Amino acid sequence: MSGTLVALTGATGFIGRHLLRSLTEKGYRVRVLLRRPVEVPDGAASAVVGDLTRPMNMAAALTDVDAVVHSAGLAHAMSGAPEDDYRTLNTEATRRLAEAAARAKVRRFVFLSSIRAQVGASSDIALTEADAPAPTDAYGRSKLAAEQALAEIGLDWVALRPVLVYGAGVKGNMAALLALARKPYPLPLGGLAQRRSLVSVESLAGAVATVLQAPAPLGRPLIVADPDALTLPEMVTALRAGLGRGPGLVPVPQALLGLACRLSGRQDAFARLSTGLVARSDGLMALGWHPAMPSRDGLAALARSAT
Repeated sequence: MSGTLVALTGATGFIGRHLLRSLTEKGYRVRVLLRRPVEVPDGAASAVVGDLTRPMNMAAALTDVDAVVHSAGLAHAMSGAPEDDYRTLNTEATRRLAEAAARAKVRRFVFLSSIRAQVGASSDIALTEADAPAPTDAYGRSKLAAEQALAEIGLDWVALRPVLVYGAGVKGNMAALLALARKPYPLPLGGLAQRRSLVSVESLAGAVATVLQAPAPLGRPLIVADPDALTLPEMVTALRAGLGRGPGLVPVPQALLGLACRLSGRQDAFARLSTGLVARSDGLMALGWHPAMPSRDGLAALARSAT
């Protein structure tokens, strides 16, 4: 891929920083599209400053670009953001950038969507791309609407729908779980048996490289998830193994744990902990993608890197 020019948005974010490093290591030249004039991230071949939410001429930004990787947007962690903000930053900005990419004859548009474009916070079935999307919040609806806009523009596109992403520098729920695992005392989580799919940021970067290299037109969403979905106790065990410690888990009955969380005002946290979401990456694996590492190994490495 030496000499291939990729335009990358969101290069200063958690996922974008890893994508920039991964793409440059694979021989791509990366032009970062920045929202404000900050220092150009290390590894970028060039940079263009502009605001994707406002009408602007993107011709210069996309000149000679072979592919766009669009990872910028309003994150799900921004709780309380109005639905209009999600629509503006996740849907309309994606549509405008894709329209400019089509005019510039960019070969492929890779959109970092989310599993929340397909489902709510939990699922009773193992999800595949064949399941009808049914997002349950403003964030998920904005991501699905962006995917639908891409399908109408007339360029070769692919939307990657990652499950919960973890890796160095992660924030949100995974950062909170890591902080919990670092506590020195036993945790009453040993009785939770629901499984959740995870994906490391390295595996997600590998998925981006896979779809960039895929020869045939794609034009569809693809789930990105490690195949080894874990229970919450297994996640804590892996994190504490990375810290050189034993699991330290107590099997408290789920009903009792739920009552304690409700009484302490932590029912939302309990709902996240006690539900499952398993997803399969059959479509991506058919293109040759494989996760960078098993989830247990990746979580242990995350814990070690955070020490």
